[in-house]
Amino acid sequence: MKHEMKLQPKYFDFILNGTKRIELRLNDEKRQIIKVGDIIKFIKEPELTESFEAKVIGLLNYSSFNELFKDFDISTLADSSMTKDELINVLQEFYTPEKQSKFGVLGIKLEII
Repeated sequence: MKHEMKLQPKYFDFILNGTKRIELRLNDEKRQIIKVGDIIKFIKEPELTESFEAKVIGLLNYSSFNELFKDFDISTLADSSMTKDELINVLQEFYTPEKQSKFGVLGIKLEII
């Protein structure tokens, strides 16, 4: 199955340059249908003119981003130019702790194709 996801420019570039190998999302209804082997087309915001595709090579289910971050280094979640706290703060702008509690979170392990 093929999926589409929008990404802010910084995170789009982190995946393309190989530092971000795990995309982080709320495990809501749209993400629950993602399976290993699926293809995700990532589209760079705000222009939506650049894109690339990646294969899902693993799925990581956690109750919260804080729990997921205990198992992975920032170098695989974003880039070493960021701290885990900075990334958590960004994620919580999109996905409140209440939403994380309701749905859980998903780490999508990627391989660019």
